[in-house]
Amino acid sequence: MTKYLIKRVLHGLLSIVVVVAIVMIIIYSLMDRNLIFKNDNTYSHLKNNSKEIYKYSKWEEYGYIDFVTYADYLLMLTSSGEIDEETRSSVVGIGRTADKDSENVRKYVEQFSEYYISKGYTVKRIDAVMMNAKKVADGGQPQLFAYKNLSLLSRLWSYFSKIITIDNIHYAEEVKGERGITFTLFDPVYGGKKFSPAIIGNGTKHKYLLYFDSKFPYIHQNIITINLGTSYSVNQGIDVFETMTRSQGSYVKSLVTYPTGLQEESADDLHTATYVKGSLETSLVFKDRFMDDYTNVSTKKSSLSKVGFSFVIGILASLLAYFVGVPLGITMAKRKDKLLDKIGTIYIVFIIAVPTLAYIFLFKAIGGKLGLPTTFDMESSKKLMYVLPIVSLALPQIASLMKWIRRYMIDQMNLDYVKFARSGGLSEGEIFTKHILKNAAIPIVHGIPGTILFAMTGAIITERVYVVPGAGNLLIEAIGQYDNGVIVGVTLFYALLTVVSIILGDVLITMVDPRISFTSKDR
Repeated sequence: MTKYLIKRVLHGLLSIVVVVAIVMIIIYSLMDRNLIFKNDNTYSHLKNNSKEIYKYSKWEEYGYIDFVTYADYLLMLTSSGEIDEETRSSVVGIGRTADKDSENVRKYVEQFSEYYISKGYTVKRIDAVMMNAKKVADGGQPQLFAYKNLSLLSRLWSYFSKIITIDNIHYAEEVKGERGITFTLFDPVYGGKKFSPAIIGNGTKHKYLLYFDSKFPYIHQNIITINLGTSYSVNQGIDVFETMTRSQGSYVKSLVTYPTGLQEESADDLHTATYVKGSLETSLVFKDRFMDDYTNVSTKKSSLSKVGFSFVIGILASLLAYFVGVPLGITMAKRKDKLLDKIGTIYIVFIIAVPTLAYIFLFKAIGGKLGLPTTFDMESSKKLMYVLPIVSLALPQIASLMKWIRRYMIDQMNLDYVKFARSGGLSEGEIFTKHILKNAAIPIVHGIPGTILFAMTGAIITERVYVVPGAGNLLIEAIGQYDNGVIVGVTLFYALLTVVSIILGDVLITMVDPRISFTSKDR
């Protein structure tokens, strides 16, 4: 069993890498990279050479290329001590055209070109755009830069090497006091009066590495962080994992005691404080509240995260499907070709034949006539708004379970072991419960982990129709906005859930049917 699981996990991880690689090839090689500017207002308002530089800088941000300007190169030389600040300032300005460069500037321009060409970069110089003989046009300053398309392997390495980060005391560049980690039984967030253990770091990215609060799962950690990829447009600057798991809704205010002792009604969650270099000196608001540069905090909100809403609706829909679909499928098999079997078959054919969007709108209309909420409001406390999304999501699952349970049971009924059981004197009830049902349920049981895990991904059509603020719409939104980071991150998330669900399904069927074993024996 252990050997099988290790092999399965390794194959699964390889599959995940292959899937992400294919998606990266599609995004970065087969799609037009200029599509990322489709909804970019900044790009549309820029002119001349400024627009060109902005384009290359955005391509670098989105992961298409590595991009270096002549000014960046001079800063690198200054940082390494090869030139001083005075020299950098004197040679940073290039001529309107190459022939107008000063002798000193020409020396560093040639050095820049030789250095990056030797590393496989393409060096590009754009002459100034002039309004007249003496005046440079708006955005027409001369530009010199080098760029190189990133290879698939470098993208994969860069992505997977950053998926998991472990916080450490050397993250912060400058800190007040001694770097280290302290443990306290009385969390300062609660004024140091409430018994609540916490691990606090100084020099780490997160102020609180481990803490307790009243929100499920009650114990939280920031030591290990999952990074699925940064969003460029859907939720700009925020990681995909955080986008899916961050609370939504209106602010929830409470009496907050800041590190300086100031108390006020606020939605700030001090447990989320992260380090921002020099932030304490930039704002009087921070100085009134904080003692160090751990000033970047998230806010407490009233509703569930995207994954939270999707998971609640998905799990309830799955439970409804199993409670309804399995008994109906069993009954259809036992009463094959009878009235109930024919009605069930009509329902299955209807769900398969009618487009998903059509029957969801049909049931939405019926639910609206019955007085049920037809749109989701995460600020509302009414539970009835969950009814239509859950029912709509459960309908195809019910049909699928009915179809397969019926098919598997009828197949089992016709096998020889059932005939032998009858000849052995077993009653129809015993044959049905101890043999037919148990064997027919094995394929269905295998899909249970996948049903649970994929509830977190949400249902795209259902969530869009009922305006559910879940995770199902995230991928479609990212594709529409050409947000490469989100597309790759969500793909990885889906691939990981698929691998885990398959492994858990294999383990589960061995528990249900002891005849199935993953241990190979030599004969």
